Amino acid sequence: MTTGLHPGEAPQDPGPKDDQPLPRQEVGRGSSHDENRTRSSVITARAAASFEPVSRSVATARSFVRDTLQGWGFADIVDDAVVLTSELVTNAVVHAGTSADVLCLRAEDGVRIEVADRYPEREIPLQSSPVNMGSPDREGGRGLQLCAAMAGRWGVEYTPTHKQVWFQLDLPDRPVGTRTAGPSLPADLLPLADGRVRVAVVQIDRAGAINAWNEDAEELFGYAADQVIGKPLTDLAAWPHTPGTSTGVAEALQLSRWEGSYGIRGANGRVTPVYASHLRVRDAAGEPSTVCLLVRDHERAVLQTPNRVPTGDSGGSGEGGQATDPFEVFIGSPAPDDLDGLLQRTVERARDMLDGDSAFLLLATDDETELEVRASTGLPSARQRFARVPVEAGPGRYGSARMPAVHDDLAAVPGAVPLLNGTGMRSVVTVPLKVEGRLTGSLGVAAEAASRYSNEEALRLQFAADRIALAVESARLGELERLRRGSLSFLVEASDLLAGTLDRDQTLALMAQMTIPTLATWCAVYTIADQASDPYLSYVLHEDEDLIDGLKALLSKIPPPEPIPTPGARVWTAPAEAGHRAALHTSMRSLGLGEPATVSSGIGTTLATASAVGGETVVLPLVARNRVIGMLTLGKPTDEHFRQEILELAEDLSRRAALALDNARLYSERVAISQSLQRSLLPPELPDIDGVEVEVIYRAAGEGNEVGGDFYDLFPIRDGAYGFAIGDVCGTGPEAAAVTGLARHALRLLAREGYGGPAVLERLNSAIIDEGARSRFLTLLYGELWPQEDGSAVLKVVCAGHPLPLRLRQDGTVEPAAEPQPLLGVMEDLELYEQTVTLDPGDVLLCVTDGVTERREGTRMLGDDGLTEVLTTCTGLTAGAVAARVMRAVERFASDAPSDDMAILAMRVPGLQRD
Repeated sequence: MTTGLHPGEAPQDPGPKDDQPLPRQEVGRGSSHDENRTRSSVITARAAASFEPVSRSVATARSFVRDTLQGWGFADIVDDAVVLTSELVTNAVVHAGTSADVLCLRAEDGVRIEVADRYPEREIPLQSSPVNMGSPDREGGRGLQLCAAMAGRWGVEYTPTHKQVWFQLDLPDRPVGTRTAGPSLPADLLPLADGRVRVAVVQIDRAGAINAWNEDAEELFGYAADQVIGKPLTDLAAWPHTPGTSTGVAEALQLSRWEGSYGIRGANGRVTPVYASHLRVRDAAGEPSTVCLLVRDHERAVLQTPNRVPTGDSGGSGEGGQATDPFEVFIGSPAPDDLDGLLQRTVERARDMLDGDSAFLLLATDDETELEVRASTGLPSARQRFARVPVEAGPGRYGSARMPAVHDDLAAVPGAVPLLNGTGMRSVVTVPLKVEGRLTGSLGVAAEAASRYSNEEALRLQFAADRIALAVESARLGELERLRRGSLSFLVEASDLLAGTLDRDQTLALMAQMTIPTLATWCAVYTIADQASDPYLSYVLHEDEDLIDGLKALLSKIPPPEPIPTPGARVWTAPAEAGHRAALHTSMRSLGLGEPATVSSGIGTTLATASAVGGETVVLPLVARNRVIGMLTLGKPTDEHFRQEILELAEDLSRRAALALDNARLYSERVAISQSLQRSLLPPELPDIDGVEVEVIYRAAGEGNEVGGDFYDLFPIRDGAYGFAIGDVCGTGPEAAAVTGLARHALRLLAREGYGGPAVLERLNSAIIDEGARSRFLTLLYGELWPQEDGSAVLKVVCAGHPLPLRLRQDGTVEPAAEPQPLLGVMEDLELYEQTVTLDPGDVLLCVTDGVTERREGTRMLGDDGLTEVLTTCTGLTAGAVAARVMRAVERFASDAPSDDMAILAMRVPGLQRD
């Protein structure tokens, strides 16, 4: 959303231009003379905003118009403007599916609001066509009907790409020089005040920091201006009068207008109760700031807004000139498209109807045993929202839920309405919301004065509640259905993400990231390695990254929650208590009342962490395979609570997350075991052979495999003699790796016992056949190497069914260095022979497995000829360079990943080094 405000600017006429003749429809109650007078009025301020084509934009648009008009001082027409804007923006972003531009224009006699959308496919109506405002039963199209019913003037303007609906709301006429007045009172009934009433004027910038501090503020609180300029007001404020809990003041500073009580910590460390009046304004540059007027709490009459006096024309005139009840206007208007908007409008209308100071609405849970706070006005809603109270029994029972009730003085009946505890409200009237005899909620209006309401007001409120109950229940069921669909979608997506990884750390991160901010404000995951281990704090996440370190430090200092396997969420109070203690100690040290700390993270960080964990914290066990493997901890900021639907969704998520985490643990253990066993099958480091360069490249097929069916080895037999081997077991995986281990260890043992090459392979053949069903065919190239004093090397080679070794001479010729013989593991009586090969200085012997020669790309295969061609280009290269060039050629031959194990053994005789 983008907004702009330019006080005092006279914008261009929003109507069509001379060079752009456009169809225009305009309707109004006033005459043409009135229209001309309105258009010629001086525009003193404008505010504009654009909203994306998503459903939440409707609520944002309502807030934008409400804040703008209240900031301009037009509270009398705010509700009508919000209703009309809501319908027009709904038509744009929901029904037309385009973005919406909202423009508010302030004039001397009223406000003009324009809502434009972009829908190029719309047909432009003929100028002579009658205005069709649609049917009231349709889901969309009711905006024009409301404009006709509520606005003084309105109109519709079309272009090929835009449709703009505008309406004008006139300010009600008031007696000149008077807004409100109180009766004449005897002197002994006037409010008490000190000899001189001091009014502190404090201005707060958009970041919450103080940028103006007058002399009365210095006298009241003991701070000079230069001591507080630039500091956040919340560093001085207490809400209620407790250090470290000033979140309510921070929220109040964001409201367009607010009145209420809190405390200011003075320079002497004491908290002074004050009554405050806040007004949020914008300067000439469009930057928002808040002007705060503060007096001592017992002098609140200086700033407190007088009680509203009902007027006969506040709701407009109906037929016969009869005054219309304000709630009647609301009942006749279309319901908002979301439950929260409907409930909020209901409590605001109820408060105005009974001239109350606050109002609230609670909805019953599915089992009707508890009531949940869903909307309020005039109360600290952020602290009360979604709080629950029992209906029938238990502490804090809501005793007036099922019948209308009037409480003359709550001080005489403490706890009768738990929602109002500590709010200063004295009298209250509550009525039930029922649908077909079933309790669906409760609506209440309260006042700060005692004995404000009688049975007559209760009957009026009950009549209004009966008319709105069905709409509320329908909207609630719709929200519940959307929530259930969203929960299913959330769980499906979560299951897919958790199933997509078997990495433990990534699983922990996914668990936390999926809960923030959908389910909670912060999250911590504790893990338990085994039954004898204590829970360990493994992962911490907060929606504000700046608070993660402080939150992690706080949780590290307190004992972890008890690993109880009982399903469901349970409340954990330790983080909130620890945060409160830390904030209290830090605040006392900052005032010089406590012992100085050697190391301090700063009051700002401590208070922010305390606020982050100050709300409700719940723990859900992570149970997998009948064992608690950890705990999922979810938390809310100060004074916030979890809804039951959110807790149920979190419980479902915890079950899936626990299984995914346990699977990741099991997979990690299996991988560690597998890798350990596979590494045991690989030969140790290759020996250094004087006069011979040796290089080996080994690649096992399959993700996570370090050993497969191919193997190699190079080992000393006796002084001056070395054995080497490269082989390929039929198949891949663990069975092939088992034969690999058998072959490598048997070769070393038999060779060191003095057996020659043929005898070694014949005995290995017998050992493989003795394996029975577990035996595998084996191709093997085995040889013995003797470096010579003249720089050459003598090799005795036996090639049992293996790809023939290739010899590269210095002149670039390539030839096989052995003859093929039968493979191992097939015939019991096997007669093999060895061949002698002499490598001259500069010669290279290349040995590979069939994974190299059988590399395929479609119908093409590298083959022996392709390998020979690659080897001819390696003249003069070292053994390492030869092996690397061959592997690079194999990888480039095909784009797919190799499907077979590959081993390359290159030996080169460099010759004697001469000085």
